[in-house]
Amino acid sequence: MYFAYGEEETDYLKKKDNRMAEVIDRIGHVKRKVDTDLFSAVVHHIVGQQISTKAQETIWQRMLSALGEVNAETVLAAGVSKLQSLGMTFRKAEYITDFAEKVHTGAFDLEGIWQKSDEEAIRELSSLKGIGVWTAEMILLFCMQRPDMLSYDDLAIQRGLRMVYHHRKIDRGLFEKYRRRFSPYGSVASLYLWAVSGGAIPELHDYAPSCLRRTKRA
Repeated sequence: MYFAYGEEETDYLKKKDNRMAEVIDRIGHVKRKVDTDLFSAVVHHIVGQQISTKAQETIWQRMLSALGEVNAETVLAAGVSKLQSLGMTFRKAEYITDFAEKVHTGAFDLEGIWQKSDEEAIRELSSLKGIGVWTAEMILLFCMQRPDMLSYDDLAIQRGLRMVYHHRKIDRGLFEKYRRRFSPYGSVASLYLWAVSGGAIPELHDYAPSCLRRTKRA
């Protein structure tokens, strides 16, 4: 399953911004996979922190093989030691079992998150061990498919903005200008900015000084 969007979102963005219109026309439809199982998505994001995509998927496949299904019950049955043996750090295994325990006891309302506003959902998700604001924003986008996620803390988003709009630096004030411009379809704008940051339009380059040219995986 991919993040769902269509002409309504792209037409809106194209009307609001000529450069974004050029980017959308050049790149075409962007397919980004989503995981609509919220428990699984949270665990998958914890597993993937500070490691490569390849390493993340290796550990994830081991989890699926060992647990069968990644849910609160199977995680608690496995325990920290078993999870760590699959290749993750002890701390990540603790974070995941703590999350599973909260879901199991009802201390964390997994279903209730879906009914909350973006701000409330981010606040509750980022209260979990191992989940920061950026990770919570990515969960809202790639699990819950919220339509207006544009993350200031995502360095690849900042890089995409620099490349499209020829900025040397994206400070908070400048970022907020673009966030307002792309709202209420910031998530679709994010997909295109990630694509640009990844080299989808070869002639675009990063205008930042070399010390700023580091990206965070989206």
